[in-house]
Amino acid sequence: MTDTPNCNPHLELVKFNYPLKHLSESLKRWRKTRIVAIGSSTTAGEGDVIPYPARLELALRKRFPDRMIDVVNRGIGGQEAPEEAARFEADVIEEGPALVIWQVGTNAIYHRSLYDPHRVAATIATGLSWLASLEIEADVILMDLQYAPELLKDKEADTRLMVSLIAEAAVAAKANLFPRFRLMEQWVKDGIDPGKLIAGDGLHQTEYSTACVTAALDAAIGAAVSGVPGAVA
Repeated sequence: MTDTPNCNPHLELVKFNYPLKHLSESLKRWRKTRIVAIGSSTTAGEGDVIPYPARLELALRKRFPDRMIDVVNRGIGGQEAPEEAARFEADVIEEGPALVIWQVGTNAIYHRSLYDPHRVAATIATGLSWLASLEIEADVILMDLQYAPELLKDKEADTRLMVSLIAEAAVAAKANLFPRFRLMEQWVKDGIDPGKLIAGDGLHQTEYSTACVTAALDAAIGAAVSGVPGAVA
């Protein structure tokens, strides 16, 4: 696994609206903390790129020394919110996580003929409500789409609609949003070559951008966790 590239995490864009209370309590009270990442290929991993859950696990272990932090990867390539929500019981709830990271939206656009953005957004809202109603005492972070050529071009209107719908679902549920699309778009505005961010297939993230996204997510989590003795800023 390579070192983190020199890229701006733009904490002003990715900083969460709500503290991660359950994660904070777990890190303060227990030596072992479990996080579940559920989603599609960004979570599962694509090609030879190490996906963000494994990278995040290492980053959080450095940020919170002497804690046993496991980031459980429950990604399945090609899935979208309806298939992922159907796996919550077995793949999320039974793990007893202090934090759930739910990556959504990409396949709703990439496989537009199979999904309707509004119905996917409704499933996301239902899934968030379900997680909130359960006694698993977990915080939730929604991660939206990547900024990629295959999601732009003739799909750009639908892509930006999906980004907006995910943001609205997060606000309505008072869940935190990690705005990956906006962050990666900002990197392009910063002057980073889009070819460094997205692989030759025009869809999946590169080693470079996966490391950068992980660094930004780690920074956002660090800013939202408080009161953990020995935490490294």
